[in-house]
Amino acid sequence: MSKHLNIALVGNPNSGKSSLFNYLTGLNQQVGNFPGVTVDKKMGESKISTDLTATIIDLPGSYSLYPKRSDEWVAYKVLLNQDASIKPDMVLLVADASSLKRNLLFCSQIIDLNIPVVVALTMMDLAKRKGTQINIPGLERELGVPIVPVNPRKNKGLEQLKKVLEQSADNLILPPARNFIDCEALAAQAIDQVKKHYPAISSYTAVHYLINHEHFLMDDGMQDTMEQIEIDNAFNPTKTQAEEIMQRFARIKHIMQQTVIEADPLQKALFNERLDDLLLHRRWGYIILMVVLFLLFQSVFWVAKYPMDGIEWVFGEFGSLLSHVLPLTWWSDLLINGVVAGLSGIVIFIPQIMILFGLVTILEDTGYMARISFLTDKLMRKVGLNGKSVMPMISGFACAVPAIMSARNIENKKERLLTIMITPLMSCSARLPVYTILIALVIPSKLYFGFLSLQGLVMMGLYLLGTVMALIVASVMKWFIKSTERSFFILELPTYRTPRWKNALTTMIEKAKIFVFDAGKIIMMISLLLWALSTYGPPEKMAAVTARYQQLIKENPQQAAELNKHRKTELLQNSFAGTLGKAIEPAIRPLGYDWKIGIALITSFAAREVFVGTMATLYSVGEEAGNNNTLRHKMAVAERPDGTKVYNLATGLSLLIFYVLAMQCMSTLAVVKRETRSWKWPMIQLVYMTGLAYLISWLVYRIFI
Repeated sequence: MSKHLNIALVGNPNSGKSSLFNYLTGLNQQVGNFPGVTVDKKMGESKISTDLTATIIDLPGSYSLYPKRSDEWVAYKVLLNQDASIKPDMVLLVADASSLKRNLLFCSQIIDLNIPVVVALTMMDLAKRKGTQINIPGLERELGVPIVPVNPRKNKGLEQLKKVLEQSADNLILPPARNFIDCEALAAQAIDQVKKHYPAISSYTAVHYLINHEHFLMDDGMQDTMEQIEIDNAFNPTKTQAEEIMQRFARIKHIMQQTVIEADPLQKALFNERLDDLLLHRRWGYIILMVVLFLLFQSVFWVAKYPMDGIEWVFGEFGSLLSHVLPLTWWSDLLINGVVAGLSGIVIFIPQIMILFGLVTILEDTGYMARISFLTDKLMRKVGLNGKSVMPMISGFACAVPAIMSARNIENKKERLLTIMITPLMSCSARLPVYTILIALVIPSKLYFGFLSLQGLVMMGLYLLGTVMALIVASVMKWFIKSTERSFFILELPTYRTPRWKNALTTMIEKAKIFVFDAGKIIMMISLLLWALSTYGPPEKMAAVTARYQQLIKENPQQAAELNKHRKTELLQNSFAGTLGKAIEPAIRPLGYDWKIGIALITSFAAREVFVGTMATLYSVGEEAGNNNTLRHKMAVAERPDGTKVYNLATGLSLLIFYVLAMQCMSTLAVVKRETRSWKWPMIQLVYMTGLAYLISWLVYRIFI
């Protein structure tokens, strides 16, 4: 009869846990969120043997069983059986052999919970290079649990690990006969009183009941009982924890002396230490960092361009095919310009998401990502962030959507939220078409010193403006976002390793699925709403426009094509979106904008680059003449009713500043809603960014008018 177990996979960060998880589960994984938090819940099915299957629960990495961050609380509650949704039957603990002393602290705490434990010992090759020799049988005897050396990268020891898991499931391997430390010496009477109420738990588990019972699944009566036990026994959580850690390290020191031979500490520095001397250098470190980030950004932009162009072409051809084979009805227009266009707006982001997360995963695997956080922490902390905020911000230059998703790596809730709130201020690639056409319209094509382009300098200035404003907003917003969670930036610099290509591919697929099936639903709904607003309008107005142009075409059939273009433009002007553009014209007139720009501001909320397409439609540029030069010419000669140019220097600069600072991206709002699990923060984000964009655009317009 087949047996099924829930196996919790735990370990220190950077211990090789993710690699082992991917081996055990392959692509048979599910990703979600733990209840009440935004920490990833990764679960996967694994066939351990012909008679045993298991659900592997990949818990967030932890350094000890005393949680400080939200992700550590997630792992803690699961291990202490305080998560109602997950009950592990066994623990598979991953320990880094090259940092065994540190890993044994967490390992010993898990063992004392009296849960069946199997230890997978990783990084054995690295330990060997460091001159560390480990007596595996001796270490097994000292810990009282089975230990299996594994190397998921090279598929070594993995079949043996499965056999040991099966033996443990069949109770052939029993929990240790004694605790790792003398728990009774910590608070004997208090522990005994707790175990009277919970007789099945271990003495060490009882200690955690005393320390963290406020976070446990207990009714009010039992909470009061725990408080009374603490009072009656003068239980001091801080003192108890300190005494426990001292006991553990004393025992760990003994175990290391008995079972581990370490190299002479005066031996020649390892390769990664010498490399750190360069990469963390006070000057060269920052120069190398800038080069790496530049290449990362450019790679995302360059590499993603081709599949994005391909996706755009496929959807364009598909839409064109549908327009030729389907009848001219409302439902065909909905299908082509609503559903297909909406799907295109979702799918076109996938290459950027996959490439960005693939490259970030490679940087993480090599160990350089931790160095980036270390180098930038000082600057980030001055504005209320920390070193881990820099990668989402840099990623925002490509696209804010995957950048905001990558902010999950920031443990502190306040700093994570601040990062999410400012990341859209970084100029994403979708702004480039807007920047390009507006700069060409209002900025002269001049060269300084024979090689510095004025237009190029303005473009660079726009990117710098977004970055500076992000840091300023963070420094202000940190005073308004309250958090009782203390900010710690404790960072282990992992050993440099070659990247795991399979792991990078798995991460790319996983992140793409999250975006398509979660944020994609909201994007599709808003896309359909925008289609309806742009297609329909007050019936009497739309009917009048249609009738008038039908009559004009009947009277002037030779001008039918040109009249049809004007008819579409006027229908758009009288649609609900156009009516809204006219309605908001008084509000945007102080910025130098007319109703056509107002419509573009509305339609480009779907995606900023829609601005150019909207302008092309409004200025009746046909497909055969639909190049940027023609559109720029039409926009350059556009005049207001009083005969002045629409796109003068003041209006152009004002519009550029508006697109630098305004939200103008429903995809970003959808992802922010998903990540924060509330509409509160995306709405605050929309209001503050729009208000900031309006104010500074108005100031720029008044200065240059």
